[in-house]
Amino acid sequence: MKTIIIIIVVALLIWTIGSWISVRSIEEPKYTVISKNTLYEIRLYEPYIIAETTVKGSYNTALSDGFRNIADYIFGNNTTAEKIAMTTPVQDTVNVSEKIAMTVPVIEQGSDAERKISFVMPSKYTLETIPKPNTNLVTLKEIPETKMAVLRYGWYTNEGRVQKKTELLLTQLQVDDVKIVSEFSSARYNPPFSMPFLLRNEVMVEVE
Repeated sequence: MKTIIIIIVVALLIWTIGSWISVRSIEEPKYTVISKNTLYEIRLYEPYIIAETTVKGSYNTALSDGFRNIADYIFGNNTTAEKIAMTTPVQDTVNVSEKIAMTVPVIEQGSDAERKISFVMPSKYTLETIPKPNTNLVTLKEIPETKMAVLRYGWYTNEGRVQKKTELLLTQLQVDDVKIVSEFSSARYNPPFSMPFLLRNEVMVEVE
């Protein structure tokens, strides 16, 4: 029994350390925190490039298809057959629930609504130097300097949690009289199979 406990403890320790190391060296877009409160922070992001794909279907189906489309591109299906390093976060647009849809720009509803899935590209590239996709399923886009309101949360995420966190952020922004100027998006920062309590997820929206 003691041996089993030791094995479990060691396995959990390795899992935790591996989860921490796996994200410690992964690049993410550079930003400056302008302000912060107990629920969200306002960040000013420097320009960065994304690889983006548009997919339809249920939440899980869309995420899976979107990930597959862009993974195909960064793993070598591009004009130079170059493998492009993974960065964070992976983002997708949020289909805002009917409960709050009337207070934000119109976003398509329903299980077959379009979703935009995107990966942030390494900062060493420009639009001129980054390898171009060999498929029209993936497009490259430069995101200009952007001010974002961001709510961060941990553990596993799913469509229901994303909706609740989005509604929470929207409600507080309304209370604080902060004007939103884009769709909401959801961001995930951790590789699959990371330790749950180390997971980093965010919902965000561009603000004035």
